[in-house]
Amino acid sequence: MHTDAEQQLAAFFTQLAEEKRASRHTVKSYQLDMANLCRYCTDKAITQWRDVQAADIRAHIAGRHRQGIASKSLQRELSAIRSFYHYLLQHQYAIINPAQHVKAPKQARKLPKTLDVDQVKGLLEAGTSSILEVRDLAMFELFYSSGLRLSELSALNLEDIDLGDHSLRVRAGKGDKARYLPIGGKAIAALENWLPQRQKYAKPEDSALFIAAKGSRLGQRNIELRLKVWCQKKGIAEAVHPHMLRHSFASHLLEASQDLRGVQELLGHSNISTTQIYTHLDFQHLADIYDKAHPRAKKKP
Repeated sequence: MHTDAEQQLAAFFTQLAEEKRASRHTVKSYQLDMANLCRYCTDKAITQWRDVQAADIRAHIAGRHRQGIASKSLQRELSAIRSFYHYLLQHQYAIINPAQHVKAPKQARKLPKTLDVDQVKGLLEAGTSSILEVRDLAMFELFYSSGLRLSELSALNLEDIDLGDHSLRVRAGKGDKARYLPIGGKAIAALENWLPQRQKYAKPEDSALFIAAKGSRLGQRNIELRLKVWCQKKGIAEAVHPHMLRHSFASHLLEASQDLRGVQELLGHSNISTTQIYTHLDFQHLADIYDKAHPRAKKKP
Protein backbone atom coordinates (compact mmCIF):
# COMPACT_ATOMS: atom_id res chain seq x y z
CA MET A 1 0.00 0.00 0.00
CA HIS A 2 1.04 3.63 -0.56
CA THR A 3 2.45 5.54 2.41
CA ASP A 4 -0.74 7.66 2.64
CA ALA A 5 -2.85 4.51 2.85
CA GLU A 6 -0.63 3.08 5.58
CA GLN A 7 -0.88 6.33 7.56
CA GLN A 8 -4.68 6.36 7.23
CA LEU A 9 -4.86 2.82 8.56
CA ALA A 10 -2.56 3.65 11.47
CA ALA A 11 -4.68 6.72 12.32
CA PHE A 12 -7.79 4.52 12.30
CA PHE A 13 -6.25 2.15 14.85
CA THR A 14 -5.22 5.11 17.00
CA GLN A 15 -8.79 6.44 16.93
CA LEU A 16 -10.11 3.00 17.91
CA ALA A 17 -7.84 2.82 20.93
CA GLU A 18 -7.89 6.43 22.12
CA GLU A 19 -11.21 7.94 21.05
CA LYS A 20 -13.46 4.87 20.78
CA ARG A 21 -11.88 3.29 23.88
CA ALA A 22 -11.78 -0.10 22.15
CA SER A 23 -10.10 -2.88 24.10
CA ARG A 24 -6.64 -4.08 23.19
CA HIS A 25 -8.19 -7.34 22.06
CA THR A 26 -10.57 -5.51 19.69
CA VAL A 27 -7.79 -3.37 18.23
CA LYS A 28 -5.64 -6.47 17.72
CA SER A 29 -8.50 -8.23 15.94
CA TYR A 30 -9.06 -5.24 13.65
CA GLN A 31 -5.34 -5.12 12.87
CA LEU A 32 -5.31 -8.79 11.88
CA ASP A 33 -8.45 -8.39 9.75
CA MET A 34 -7.10 -5.34 7.95
CA ALA A 35 -3.74 -7.06 7.40
CA ASN A 36 -5.58 -9.68 5.38
CA LEU A 37 -7.13 -6.99 3.18
CA CYS A 38 -3.75 -5.28 2.81
CA ARG A 39 -2.26 -8.49 1.45
CA TYR A 40 -5.09 -8.77 -1.06
CA CYS A 41 -4.54 -5.16 -2.19
CA THR A 42 -0.80 -5.74 -2.55
CA ASP A 43 -1.43 -8.81 -4.71
CA LYS A 44 -3.81 -6.78 -6.90
CA ALA A 45 -1.45 -3.75 -7.06
CA ILE A 46 -4.03 -1.53 -5.32
CA THR A 47 -2.19 1.28 -3.54
CA GLN A 48 -4.99 3.58 -2.32
CA TRP A 49 -8.03 2.73 -0.23
CA ARG A 50 -10.28 4.82 -2.46
CA ASP A 51 -9.48 2.49 -5.35
CA VAL A 52 -10.92 -0.58 -3.63
CA GLN A 53 -14.29 -1.59 -5.12
CA ALA A 54 -17.10 -3.82 -3.88
CA ALA A 55 -15.94 -6.48 -6.36
CA ASP A 56 -12.54 -6.48 -4.64
CA ILE A 57 -14.09 -6.99 -1.21
CA ARG A 58 -16.24 -9.84 -2.55
CA ALA A 59 -13.20 -11.45 -4.18
CA HIS A 60 -11.16 -11.03 -1.00
CA ILE A 61 -13.85 -12.61 1.21
CA ALA A 62 -14.41 -15.41 -1.31
CA GLY A 63 -10.70 -16.16 -1.27
CA ARG A 64 -10.65 -16.29 2.51
CA HIS A 65 -13.66 -18.60 2.42
CA ARG A 66 -11.82 -20.97 0.06
CA GLN A 67 -8.99 -21.04 2.59
CA GLY A 68 -11.43 -22.55 5.07
CA ILE A 69 -12.08 -19.45 7.17
CA ALA A 70 -15.41 -19.79 9.01
CA SER A 71 -18.40 -17.62 8.17
CA LYS A 72 -18.37 -16.06 11.64
CA SER A 73 -14.74 -14.95 11.20
CA LEU A 74 -15.52 -13.54 7.75
CA GLN A 75 -18.45 -11.58 9.17
CA ARG A 76 -16.06 -10.09 11.72
CA GLU A 77 -13.57 -9.18 8.97
CA LEU A 78 -16.30 -7.45 6.98
CA SER A 79 -17.34 -5.55 10.08
CA ALA A 80 -13.76 -4.34 10.54
CA ILE A 81 -13.52 -3.26 6.90
CA ARG A 82 -16.84 -1.40 7.09
CA SER A 83 -15.70 0.40 10.24
CA PHE A 84 -12.45 1.40 8.60
CA TYR A 85 -14.22 2.78 5.53
CA HIS A 86 -16.66 4.63 7.75
CA TYR A 87 -13.59 6.36 9.21
CA LEU A 88 -12.22 7.08 5.71
CA LEU A 89 -15.55 8.57 4.61
CA GLN A 90 -15.67 10.80 7.68
CA HIS A 91 -12.24 12.20 6.80
CA GLN A 92 -12.96 12.33 3.05
CA TYR A 93 -10.26 9.79 2.20
CA ALA A 94 -12.81 7.69 0.30
CA ILE A 95 -16.09 8.29 -1.53
CA ILE A 96 -17.75 4.88 -1.06
CA ASN A 97 -17.77 2.07 1.47
CA PRO A 98 -17.06 -0.97 -0.77
CA ALA A 99 -17.89 -3.44 2.01
CA GLN A 100 -21.29 -1.92 2.79
CA HIS A 101 -23.41 -4.49 0.96
CA VAL A 102 -21.01 -7.45 0.86
CA LYS A 103 -22.16 -10.45 2.88
CA ALA A 104 -20.14 -13.35 4.21
CA PRO A 105 -20.96 -16.85 2.93
CA LYS A 106 -23.62 -18.49 5.06
CA GLN A 107 -22.45 -20.80 7.78
CA ALA A 108 -23.23 -24.44 7.08
CA ARG A 109 -25.79 -25.54 9.64
CA LYS A 110 -24.58 -28.22 11.98
CA LEU A 111 -26.97 -31.13 12.24
CA PRO A 112 -28.09 -31.73 15.83
CA LYS A 113 -26.84 -34.90 17.45
CA THR A 114 -29.48 -37.52 18.08
CA LEU A 115 -29.78 -40.93 19.69
CA ASP A 116 -31.20 -43.86 17.78
CA VAL A 117 -34.27 -45.67 19.10
CA ASP A 118 -32.22 -48.43 20.74
CA GLN A 119 -30.04 -45.87 22.52
CA VAL A 120 -33.12 -44.08 23.84
CA LYS A 121 -34.54 -47.40 24.98
CA GLY A 122 -31.32 -48.17 26.86
CA LEU A 123 -31.39 -44.72 28.43
CA LEU A 124 -35.02 -44.82 29.57
CA GLU A 125 -35.32 -48.49 30.55
CA ALA A 126 -32.27 -48.59 32.83
CA GLY A 127 -34.43 -48.81 35.97
CA THR A 128 -34.68 -46.64 39.10
CA SER A 129 -33.26 -47.15 42.59
CA SER A 130 -34.34 -43.99 44.46
CA ILE A 131 -37.13 -41.43 44.63
CA LEU A 132 -34.95 -38.89 42.83
CA GLU A 133 -34.37 -41.38 40.03
CA VAL A 134 -38.13 -41.92 39.79
CA ARG A 135 -38.42 -38.17 39.26
CA ASP A 136 -35.53 -38.14 36.80
CA LEU A 137 -37.03 -40.93 34.72
CA ALA A 138 -40.34 -39.05 34.58
CA MET A 139 -38.46 -35.94 33.40
CA PHE A 140 -36.51 -37.73 30.71
CA GLU A 141 -39.49 -39.75 29.49
CA LEU A 142 -41.55 -36.57 29.23
CA PHE A 143 -38.69 -34.73 27.54
CA TYR A 144 -38.44 -37.36 24.81
CA SER A 145 -42.15 -38.11 24.75
CA SER A 146 -43.26 -34.57 23.98
CA GLY A 147 -40.17 -33.00 22.40
CA LEU A 148 -40.00 -30.21 24.96
CA ARG A 149 -37.35 -27.53 25.20
CA LEU A 150 -35.31 -27.63 28.40
CA SER A 151 -36.82 -24.33 29.56
CA GLU A 152 -40.33 -25.66 28.88
CA LEU A 153 -39.69 -28.83 30.87
CA SER A 154 -38.39 -26.89 33.86
CA ALA A 155 -41.35 -24.47 33.75
CA LEU A 156 -44.08 -27.13 33.79
CA ASN A 157 -46.61 -26.94 36.63
CA LEU A 158 -48.99 -29.59 37.91
CA GLU A 159 -51.96 -27.90 36.23
CA ASP A 160 -50.22 -28.12 32.87
CA ILE A 161 -50.44 -31.92 32.88
CA ASP A 162 -53.63 -33.82 32.03
CA LEU A 163 -52.98 -37.50 32.68
CA GLY A 164 -56.50 -38.50 31.71
CA ASP A 165 -56.27 -36.81 28.33
CA HIS A 166 -52.61 -37.78 27.85
CA SER A 167 -51.70 -34.18 27.08
CA LEU A 168 -49.79 -31.23 28.45
CA ARG A 169 -49.84 -27.48 27.97
CA VAL A 170 -46.75 -25.42 27.29
CA ARG A 171 -47.89 -22.09 28.70
CA ALA A 172 -45.16 -19.94 27.17
CA GLY A 173 -42.89 -21.54 24.64
CA LYS A 174 -40.38 -19.74 22.48
CA GLY A 175 -41.90 -16.44 21.40
CA ASP A 176 -44.39 -16.69 24.30
CA LYS A 177 -46.60 -19.02 22.26
CA ALA A 178 -48.66 -21.59 24.15
CA ARG A 179 -49.24 -25.01 22.63
CA TYR A 180 -50.72 -28.38 23.58
CA LEU A 181 -48.79 -31.61 23.21
CA PRO A 182 -49.65 -35.29 23.56
CA ILE A 183 -47.90 -37.42 26.19
CA GLY A 184 -46.95 -40.99 25.39
CA GLY A 185 -47.94 -43.97 27.51
CA LYS A 186 -44.43 -44.56 28.84
CA ALA A 187 -44.23 -40.97 30.07
CA ILE A 188 -47.71 -41.20 31.61
CA ALA A 189 -46.63 -44.29 33.57
CA ALA A 190 -43.45 -42.55 34.73
CA LEU A 191 -45.41 -39.47 35.84
CA GLU A 192 -47.90 -41.65 37.71
CA ASN A 193 -44.97 -43.11 39.63
CA TRP A 194 -43.46 -39.70 40.36
CA LEU A 195 -46.49 -37.66 41.43
CA PRO A 196 -47.17 -39.58 44.69
CA GLN A 197 -43.48 -39.25 45.59
CA ARG A 198 -43.55 -35.54 44.81
CA GLN A 199 -45.96 -34.95 47.69
CA LYS A 200 -43.24 -35.96 50.14
CA TYR A 201 -41.12 -32.96 49.17
CA ALA A 202 -43.53 -30.40 47.78
CA LYS A 203 -44.21 -27.08 49.46
CA PRO A 204 -47.92 -26.15 49.53
CA GLU A 205 -47.33 -22.95 47.58
CA ASP A 206 -45.16 -24.55 44.87
CA SER A 207 -46.95 -26.06 41.88
CA ALA A 208 -43.80 -27.01 39.92
CA LEU A 209 -44.09 -30.47 38.36
CA PHE A 210 -40.45 -31.35 38.94
CA ILE A 211 -38.95 -30.31 42.25
CA ALA A 212 -35.68 -30.80 44.11
CA ALA A 213 -35.38 -32.61 47.44
CA LYS A 214 -35.85 -29.29 49.25
CA GLY A 215 -39.14 -28.69 47.47
CA SER A 216 -38.10 -25.93 45.08
CA ARG A 217 -38.53 -26.03 41.30
CA LEU A 218 -35.81 -27.97 39.53
CA GLY A 219 -33.90 -25.51 37.34
CA GLN A 220 -32.49 -26.08 33.87
CA ARG A 221 -28.91 -26.47 35.05
CA ASN A 222 -29.94 -29.07 37.63
CA ILE A 223 -31.82 -31.04 34.99
CA GLU A 224 -28.69 -31.07 32.84
CA LEU A 225 -26.64 -32.31 35.79
CA ARG A 226 -29.19 -34.99 36.67
CA LEU A 227 -29.10 -36.32 33.10
CA LYS A 228 -25.31 -36.44 33.24
CA VAL A 229 -25.40 -38.32 36.55
CA TRP A 230 -28.10 -40.64 35.20
CA CYS A 231 -25.97 -41.57 32.18
CA GLN A 232 -22.88 -42.15 34.35
CA LYS A 233 -24.74 -44.37 36.82
CA LYS A 234 -26.41 -46.36 34.06
CA GLY A 235 -23.13 -46.92 32.25
CA ILE A 236 -24.16 -45.00 29.13
CA ALA A 237 -21.00 -43.97 27.28
CA GLU A 238 -22.70 -41.48 24.98
CA ALA A 239 -22.40 -37.85 26.17
CA VAL A 240 -26.10 -36.98 26.31
CA HIS A 241 -27.30 -33.42 26.81
CA PRO A 242 -31.00 -32.63 27.36
CA HIS A 243 -31.73 -31.29 23.89
CA MET A 244 -30.49 -34.54 22.36
CA LEU A 245 -33.77 -35.99 23.65
CA ARG A 246 -35.72 -33.23 21.88
CA HIS A 247 -33.71 -33.70 18.70
CA SER A 248 -34.21 -37.47 18.91
CA PHE A 249 -37.96 -36.95 19.37
CA ALA A 250 -38.08 -34.88 16.18
CA SER A 251 -35.84 -37.23 14.19
CA HIS A 252 -37.68 -40.43 15.16
CA LEU A 253 -41.14 -38.96 14.67
CA LEU A 254 -40.28 -37.43 11.32
CA GLU A 255 -38.66 -40.62 10.10
CA ALA A 256 -41.76 -42.63 10.96
CA SER A 257 -44.48 -40.16 9.96
CA GLN A 258 -42.93 -38.19 7.07
CA ASP A 259 -45.13 -35.32 8.26
CA LEU A 260 -42.73 -32.38 8.45
CA ARG A 261 -45.40 -29.80 9.23
CA GLY A 262 -46.87 -31.88 12.01
CA VAL A 263 -43.52 -32.50 13.65
CA GLN A 264 -42.60 -28.83 13.50
CA GLU A 265 -45.92 -27.91 15.04
CA LEU A 266 -45.26 -30.31 17.90
CA LEU A 267 -41.83 -28.79 18.38
CA GLY A 268 -43.27 -25.29 18.51
CA HIS A 269 -41.13 -24.06 15.61
CA SER A 270 -42.55 -21.06 13.80
CA ASN A 271 -41.36 -18.03 11.88
CA ILE A 272 -42.75 -15.52 9.41
CA SER A 273 -42.76 -17.96 6.51
CA THR A 274 -44.10 -21.00 8.34
CA THR A 275 -46.47 -19.76 11.06
CA GLN A 276 -49.61 -19.91 8.92
CA ILE A 277 -48.95 -23.49 7.89
CA TYR A 278 -48.45 -24.73 11.42
CA THR A 279 -51.15 -22.78 13.25
CA HIS A 280 -53.90 -24.26 11.05
CA LEU A 281 -53.02 -27.84 11.91
CA ASP A 282 -55.57 -29.54 14.14
CA PHE A 283 -54.42 -30.84 17.53
CA GLN A 284 -56.25 -34.14 17.07
CA HIS A 285 -54.48 -34.62 13.76
CA LEU A 286 -51.18 -34.09 15.56
CA ALA A 287 -52.20 -36.50 18.31
CA ASP A 288 -53.07 -39.15 15.70
CA ILE A 289 -49.67 -38.71 14.05
CA TYR A 290 -48.05 -39.03 17.45
CA ASP A 291 -49.92 -42.19 18.47
CA LYS A 292 -49.10 -43.94 15.21
CA ALA A 293 -45.47 -42.86 14.92
CA HIS A 294 -43.78 -42.25 18.28
CA PRO A 295 -41.86 -45.35 19.48
CA ARG A 296 -42.92 -44.83 23.10
CA ALA A 297 -46.44 -43.55 22.61
CA LYS A 298 -48.29 -46.57 23.99
CA LYS A 299 -47.82 -48.78 26.99
CA LYS A 300 -46.97 -52.42 26.31
CA PRO A 301 -49.85 -54.74 27.21
